[in-house]
Amino acid sequence: MERVVVLGASGATGRHVVATALHRGHHVVALVRRTGTFEPRGGLDEVSLPDVADASTLIRALTYNPRGTGVVISALGGAQKGPTTVCTDGIRSAVAAMRTAGAHRLITVSAYGVLETRGESLYSKAVWAGVAERMRDKETMEKAVTSSGLDWTIVRPPKLSDHGPTGKYRTGTGLAVRLWSSIGRADLAAFLVDEAETPRYTHAHPRITR
Repeated sequence: MERVVVLGASGATGRHVVATALHRGHHVVALVRRTGTFEPRGGLDEVSLPDVADASTLIRALTYNPRGTGVVISALGGAQKGPTTVCTDGIRSAVAAMRTAGAHRLITVSAYGVLETRGESLYSKAVWAGVAERMRDKETMEKAVTSSGLDWTIVRPPKLSDHGPTGKYRTGTGLAVRLWSSIGRADLAAFLVDEAETPRYTHAHPRITR
């Protein structure tokens, strides 16, 4: 059993991460804006984190359990419109907290089309035309992750959908992403928990598509 700390647990993807990790028997610490987001159940602790830049709360969440710090999974998304720094602020705080707590494993959701993949395909051009501010936030977030000194994995999905779990998806660092590419949040969550259980992409940027 792993201890999984989920940042952005109350979001659309984060909820799937929490449910998947619990279903597999892991102990989950869900960082949420307000407690009461999830139905109480064994193996789940909620920690209120109204401000993602609050590193002190993150440190307490990582260290209060004697079973160890475990794995941190970030499913932070960011504002739909306008300038946003949610992902960057959250990851900077998480990195600082993890260093203090002695945690090493960080898995975070980014997006295909950032940094060296920008302009690589019609998909990346289209996503920048639609949500450029969120993509900029992902870019600065990724730089904070890769310079952290932690055992990180940055997952770069294409468009996210609310399809139920299929178990039928492909992953890889050089996977082609097309204009029509997408992945269900449930399948993305399954991959994130897979990576927490058995690391395959440490210090890598895997992509995932249906």
